[in-house]
Amino acid sequence: MEKDIKICVIGLGYVGLPLARLFSTKYPTVGFDMNAARCEALMAGHDATLEVSDELLQDAIKNHGFVCTADIEAIRDCNFYVVAVPTPVDENNNPDLTPLYGASTTVGKVIKPGDIVVYESTVYPGVTEDECIPVVEKVSGLKFNKDFFAGYSPERINPGDKLHTVEKIKKVTSGSTPEIGKLVNDVYSSVITAGTHLAPTIKVAEAAKVIENSQRDINIAFVNELSKIFTLMGIDTMDVLDAASTKWNFLPFKPGLVGGHCIGVDPYYLAQCAQRYGYNPEIILAGRRMNDGMGAYVADRVIKLMLKKGIQVLGSDILVLGFTFKENCPDVRNTKVVDIVKALGEYNLNITIYDPWANPAAVRHEYGLEVVNTLPADKKFDAAIAAVAHKAFEGMDIASLLKPNHVIFDVKATLPAGEADGRL
Repeated sequence: MEKDIKICVIGLGYVGLPLARLFSTKYPTVGFDMNAARCEALMAGHDATLEVSDELLQDAIKNHGFVCTADIEAIRDCNFYVVAVPTPVDENNNPDLTPLYGASTTVGKVIKPGDIVVYESTVYPGVTEDECIPVVEKVSGLKFNKDFFAGYSPERINPGDKLHTVEKIKKVTSGSTPEIGKLVNDVYSSVITAGTHLAPTIKVAEAAKVIENSQRDINIAFVNELSKIFTLMGIDTMDVLDAASTKWNFLPFKPGLVGGHCIGVDPYYLAQCAQRYGYNPEIILAGRRMNDGMGAYVADRVIKLMLKKGIQVLGSDILVLGFTFKENCPDVRNTKVVDIVKALGEYNLNITIYDPWANPAAVRHEYGLEVVNTLPADKKFDAAIAAVAHKAFEGMDIASLLKPNHVIFDVKATLPAGEADGRL
């Protein structure tokens, strides 16, 4: 079947587009997204997420026949469907499977006997077979593992990382039967140069993904707690970590804000799954509470530093440098910088958010906040918070943007020693 495979990737965001582009170098590939404007922009040769360069995208379209479409009729002749839609949490931090249900409905409308659907979205163990496949069965009228088959291969995209691109990151694969697992693995291994790992079951592959980010979340929560402790002691946390890192097996995690579409979300998926089985996950949720509170903690530190310097807080002008969830990336999904801004907003401050990477319209739509891509001329601020370590900020003379008596807080600990009044 491998010779005759035609792939459809459903969801052309940070995960789906790079994967679809990669698949197109070996197989006939169609990218499907319900956002017609997104598809039109991609077919014009530009990816607004900047995950795929214009050169690679245009090459895929021109030389490999890659097509992006919002027309469901254009994907009916595909036989290997890959679902790469977001899996967020709601306002109560409960998993929101709505995008997955929608994508599964789309698959159900076009899937045929013998076809395969592979899910890449991060989920807790059991979602693929217990939540998604029943939707495909109901819509299609086909029987799972008799008429059609499934697989799970968790995404491992690192937004903004041009070194660890999709083909250079080892991929976990799985299938609903041993034979399908091998076929799914063969398809992925044909384009993933870093290799693949075939998990024995779909549930194992789902569990492997969700613990990857939960582990990182817990480790960051630990150093965030250390940062709070050492600050009270008057000890620089980064100095402590530098010293401890001289031991060969010390894990070099740093304190900071934990946002984005994975690390700040996936632990809640695992926690809810555990609770369904009657287990209350203490460490996982404690880590989440610690990391979710860091934005307010940074705001509190800044206000205290201002008061110590005798700076009038009410009506003061604050500059926030960076708004995206990580450096050198336009992704603002689940950014925790918003927590800093909201906490500061309680003090009736004048806040200017400067980020050359963020799309002001996207920020306005998602958070109701205004972001500028250029610094306002001739305005001096009372305090600056270096929230995101964009390369564009390297070497910036932050003090020149501030009033003589000011505060600089370095969230990522990237400023030269002595330049900041405080850091995590």
